[in-house]
Amino acid sequence: MTKRILLVEDDASIALVITAALEAEGFEVDQCDSIAGRDRFLAGYDYRLLLTDVMLTDGDGIETLGPVRDAHPALPIIILSAQNTLDTAVRASDTGAFEYFPKPFDLEELVRTVTQAIGKAEAAAPDLAQDVPQGLPLVGRSAAMQAVYRMITRVLRNDLTVLILGESGTGKELVAEAIHQLGNRRSGPFIAVNTAAIPAELIESELFGHEKGAFTGAVARSIGKFEQASGGTLFLDEIGDMPMQAQTRLLRALQSGRIRRVGGRDEITLDCRIVAATNRDLLPMIAAGTFREDLYYRLAVVPIELPPLRERADDIDALSRHFLARAAAEGLPRRQLTAAGADLLARQPWRGNVRELRNFIYRLALLARDEVVDAATIEPLLSQTDSGVPLSLHAETVGGGIVQGPADIASAVDQWLFANAPAPGTVYDAALAAFERPLFLNILAQTGGNQLRAAQILGINRNTLRKRLVDLAITPDEMPKRD
Repeated sequence: MTKRILLVEDDASIALVITAALEAEGFEVDQCDSIAGRDRFLAGYDYRLLLTDVMLTDGDGIETLGPVRDAHPALPIIILSAQNTLDTAVRASDTGAFEYFPKPFDLEELVRTVTQAIGKAEAAAPDLAQDVPQGLPLVGRSAAMQAVYRMITRVLRNDLTVLILGESGTGKELVAEAIHQLGNRRSGPFIAVNTAAIPAELIESELFGHEKGAFTGAVARSIGKFEQASGGTLFLDEIGDMPMQAQTRLLRALQSGRIRRVGGRDEITLDCRIVAATNRDLLPMIAAGTFREDLYYRLAVVPIELPPLRERADDIDALSRHFLARAAAEGLPRRQLTAAGADLLARQPWRGNVRELRNFIYRLALLARDEVVDAATIEPLLSQTDSGVPLSLHAETVGGGIVQGPADIASAVDQWLFANAPAPGTVYDAALAAFERPLFLNILAQTGGNQLRAAQILGINRNTLRKRLVDLAITPDEMPKRD
């Protein structure tokens, strides 16, 4: 990431000298001369360090640092002052400033201290935007995503309950995984459960477990999600779609910190962090009586709101190149975007957010004819989407491809026949075995894991769908989840 510094200094000659010295060492420096200017700059960019004078054109630079500290707790601050008194030094120390330089100061020492302050801050709290651990593709350096990263860093060293809000496809589960894998509980399990997909009559058994004989069909003890997540994190996805009765049972568990298996007598103390997510606006639901207000406040101790892709268009280029690299690593042809191609992608609405962009990029990697992809190649593929609803489905597919529609299905069948050459009389059974499993996974991906909608699209009964999922050995871990 760019080593960008904000310098707040009302003496133009001093500001010029400091800026020149820092830029000579490879820093980028933004400069202003007031508290108001400082706040505008800090709101628009994620700086690596704040270098500020005390007496500014519109007030005291130290007295107004409180809100800066609240909004940017990891930002190192160096204070400059011509008021060379003990009181000023003490006030600077009380703000938690990394260092205090009385004027006149040694310019070389100031530059060294700036470098040390940034290095120490990076070592103490790695920049998620710059160095996201493998497997956590949180991509983007826009101001909106920087705000998300800052919120993530604030919850890593505690077990506060987090509620992740955002439209479908914005990557809520990725944020939950980041909180787990970078936090105190990373050595424990990460258990994700789509609460909307569990029938109301099974929610208690699914979450809390049950004892043998607790109900018809309970032939053995079952450990629920809360116990499975012991020592780690329990991610409750689509919490806004949870039935009211289940909300009550969940609230009781969160309030008491204890659960009891269905049919059991012993209480079990919970030892997991709770992270929940929803694409629903819960406040109107509370007003309408469809979501419990007390549960909302129990979950939203720390809310993190993910921006839709249309509000972080600056990240589309980085996301596109990231997904192209992932597609190549997964066996699809390697592609490169031209500047015109990247610009065309950045101007699309992407109503399905990051998920839609990801799916389109995989489709592009599969169908483009040349390694270098320009706007002329991208444009006809964009025209095949339906009102912004993504047709590309990133799931297990025949031959590693992505089945989109009739043309792609025909192409996939041709490729499969050519590659497998099944013996006469065995084509139907062999093709059914090859295509049925990826077809189900594709449809489930399209519906965000909603089995009822998937069954409707396939034109089969929901019970039939469930039976086929079992027959095809499609496990819950393989089933796509709603972001």
